[in-house]
Amino acid sequence: MQTVGELMTRSSLVTITETQNLAMAEELLRLHRIRHLPVVRGGKLVGLVTHRDLLKAAAKCGGADPAQQPLWASDVMVRDVKTVRPDMSSREAVKIMLDNKFGCLPVVGADGTLVGILTEADMVRYAQHLIEDMDRRSLAAEYEA
Repeated sequence: MQTVGELMTRSSLVTITETQNLAMAEELLRLHRIRHLPVVRGGKLVGLVTHRDLLKAAAKCGGADPAQQPLWASDVMVRDVKTVRPDMSSREAVKIMLDNKFGCLPVVGADGTLVGILTEADMVRYAQHLIEDMDRRSLAAEYEA
C-alpha cells in the first residue's frame, strides 16, 4: 500500500501567502494549470485558495473580475483545511477525499510545515499505474498459459 508521501505532489508545489492579491492567485493557478493553491505563512499552512473560491469571489463582485479588485488571498481562502501526514495510507486519504468531496489534501509534517499536496490528479496517476500493472500481469498470465 502506497503512502500519501509517495504519491503527493512535492517538487512542483506552488503556494501563495495571505497578503498576495487574487490577481497573483489567479495567475499562479492558470500558469501552473492547477486548481488548488495552499496559503502559507512561514512555511506553515494557514489556508487554501481554489479555482472555485475565485469563481465565488467573482460572483460576490457582481461578475467583475476578482483579480482586478482589492482582494487578498486571506479574503477568500478556506481557513479550516483538513490536512494529512505523509505517512498516512493512500487508502485512508482517498476515503477522506471521497467522503468529504475534497479535490485535494494538503500534506503537513509533524511541525505543521507544508510538505506537499495530494490531489485528484495524483490519485488518477496512481490508478493509471495500478491499471497498467494489472494489464501487464494479465498479459503475462496469458502468455504463461
